[in-house]
Amino acid sequence: MLHLITQSPIDIAIFQRLGLGDDVLFLDKAVLSLLQKSRLITDLTALLAQHQLYVLTDDLEVRGISPSELLTGIKAIDYNGFVNLTVKNTLIQSWS
Repeated sequence: MLHLITQSPIDIAIFQRLGLGDDVLFLDKAVLSLLQKSRLITDLTALLAQHQLYVLTDDLEVRGISPSELLTGIKAIDYNGFVNLTVKNTLIQSWS
């Protein structure tokens, strides 16, 4: 399943609803929670052990954030990568 997270601040209860191996894409203001000094750093680090976390490069660029400012392990993808995730994951859940 692909989870699209756009809310900010992120309700960490969402993380408990992820299935093993689910992909997570952070969009919009949610990308701010991926910074290395985020209050969610411990929770996000734990998620990386079982899930692939992605962020849309356009959302980073709009906010002036470099991928190097993000928690290590989060993959920045473009819209083609987003499309590939929707093809890979036939079930999609939006959290906004």
